[in-house]
Amino acid sequence: MTGLTTGGLLAMASPNGAAPQAGGAGMLGMVGYMLIFFALFYFLMIRPQMRKEKERKKMIEEMKTGDRVIFCGGMLGTVTNIKEQVLVIKIADNVKVDVARGAVLRVLSADESVGDADMTKQG
Repeated sequence: MTGLTTGGLLAMASPNGAAPQAGGAGMLGMVGYMLIFFALFYFLMIRPQMRKEKERKKMIEEMKTGDRVIFCGGMLGTVTNIKEQVLVIKIADNVKVDVARGAVLRVLSADESVGDADMTKQG
């Protein structure tokens, strides 16, 4: 046996004889990068989505009888009655259905035709 102990091996590994230290600067840099990444994620994805949802809720609250609407399933109709959480929609002559308010994709303007209602132009 050479007589080296664990303490002796550590002393040989570092130039000044002390145990090696973990780098604190590397950890600080990693936290900084994570904060930058989260800020970019927030401003590019979360904030615009919150703004769109706020506009959608406002549109649903401002709906009135006689508005033409498009639903998530692509069905078109005219609002005939507005209840608390349900809309009564006329989809054809003598055909009315109850639809949840949350199913409204968009409200068509008076001069907008069905062909102009492109589902990809929501924003």
